[in-house]
Amino acid sequence: MTSPTIPAPSMYSADDPTGFTALESEVRSYSRAWPTVFDRAVDATVYAEDGTPYLDFFAGAGSLNYGHNNRRLKQVLLDYLIDDRMVHSLDMLTTARREFLETFHEVILEPRGLDHKVMFPGPGGANAVEAALKLARKVTGRESVITFTNAFHGMTLGALSVTGNSMKRGGAGIPLVHATPMPYDDYFNGDVDDFVYLERLLEDGGSGLNEPAAVIVESVQGEGGINSARAEWLRGLADLCKRHGILLIVDDIQMGCGRTGGFFSFEEAGITPDIICLSKSISGYGLPLALTLVRPELDIFEPGEHNGTFRGFAPAFATASEALRTYWTDDTLERSTIAKGALIESHFNSVVSRYSQHELVAKGRGLARGLQLPDGELAGRVTAEAFQRGLLVETSGPDGEVVKLLPPLTITDDELRRGLAILDEAFAAVLS
Repeated sequence: MTSPTIPAPSMYSADDPTGFTALESEVRSYSRAWPTVFDRAVDATVYAEDGTPYLDFFAGAGSLNYGHNNRRLKQVLLDYLIDDRMVHSLDMLTTARREFLETFHEVILEPRGLDHKVMFPGPGGANAVEAALKLARKVTGRESVITFTNAFHGMTLGALSVTGNSMKRGGAGIPLVHATPMPYDDYFNGDVDDFVYLERLLEDGGSGLNEPAAVIVESVQGEGGINSARAEWLRGLADLCKRHGILLIVDDIQMGCGRTGGFFSFEEAGITPDIICLSKSISGYGLPLALTLVRPELDIFEPGEHNGTFRGFAPAFATASEALRTYWTDDTLERSTIAKGALIESHFNSVVSRYSQHELVAKGRGLARGLQLPDGELAGRVTAEAFQRGLLVETSGPDGEVVKLLPPLTITDDELRRGLAILDEAFAAVLS
């Protein structure tokens, strides 16, 4: 039997100038929106292989809060590898693991009055969610989980069961059960009191709602359309969970690590979740790492009851520790993020006013911002126009109707204004 022939560059067609289509699965998505081959990246700029620069308002879907190839973190990573330090260790004890745990406790948890234990699941956000769901069910002995409209928690089956998007759920191939969706904050545009439906179901023995093990929520729904929950809504949810003996899980995978200002997105609400999921930017450098933080009394998994080959990637521990020391020992980054977010908010408000006939809606907190258009077709055209002008920006929402901004938190004011100017041109091209 002869080996399959890999197409040579000369065989690539005009319809496939990059040559990837012949080799890679149809499931790819971002490469369809940005049809170029990227090669290098520094801070808030990525470069195509022909040298064309693109300003990045995407930041690895929130995995690069401190920018691409952050110089300080890169040097720590290079030194770590040059010194032949442990790379793969499962959950064995290593100096890198100890350094991260101590730094995370001293810099993040202790100052915020959190005593959560740190669990390392697999390396991605969905792994953190799966561990949280399993643990909540084990602790309570219950199966049902309350989730919210337009939620997104990952693509593995457990995480997908608590995700709202019908297209993503459709890929499961089996029924997604043991999860009950409830209205997210302002789902009924203020016409219905918060939690009136959920509270009634919980108290009515004839409602048919199984007693929930947990509620899982995002304080800002990123993939769901930059829907930001009010602090009072989050406090009301936390109170409801406490009164009914339900564990509160906050998925802070995309909105944690400073994206909304504070390190955790729920800080301004003054709540203490039972379980917290972190990933994406926790390594600081875009290296895979995920954490499931659990209150000490909930830490009841037997040794090895939840495990994985890559549960704690040691080079990511090294860069994560340095990121915490560099950016979170004072409030400089937090204040900068809030100020830059206010700049975007003001700019988006002017866009809303400029194109009032389209009934645009500005959304978000910190440097998680969105502009909602009438439909996904218009939003997609805006991001395509932005790409043609040298800006990477994606869409989100159930129909892709929200132009979504997640620039690096370390982006300069000049870069931020330049990107907003490009967006202005894109809006004008589509909406004028």
